[in-house]
Amino acid sequence: MVTHQIIGDRRTTLSIEDLAALRENLHEQRLFRQEQLQQLAAAATNATEALPTRQTASRIEVRVKLAASARMVLADVEAALQRMDEGRYGACHLCREPVDRELLTIVPQARYCGRCRRVREAGR
Repeated sequence: MVTHQIIGDRRTTLSIEDLAALRENLHEQRLFRQEQLQQLAAAATNATEALPTRQTASRIEVRVKLAASARMVLADVEAALQRMDEGRYGACHLCREPVDRELLTIVPQARYCGRCRRVREAGR
């Protein structure tokens, strides 16, 4: 595991303490998303026992979308933890430049630096 990135700019340097805090945050997010998926699955089971109504269908649709979103975030969190284990955490997937420390603090599973993220979003 990389303990820090050797970069002169404090915005991009990750200390051992930074990585530990980010790893803890990612573990908490993983637990939260796993619990969320379990709750959504339990609610879906209870909803299927009720008589189908327009309101029930709407609730099911919302649960399906919430579960898809939770699975997507969970996959991102798992990928970030794997990158940490492999020593690739904090490097942009596109340009390989460091992701700003501040961005990682806000979104620890971030895959792209600010510049590449803006370029990707503008291309949509």
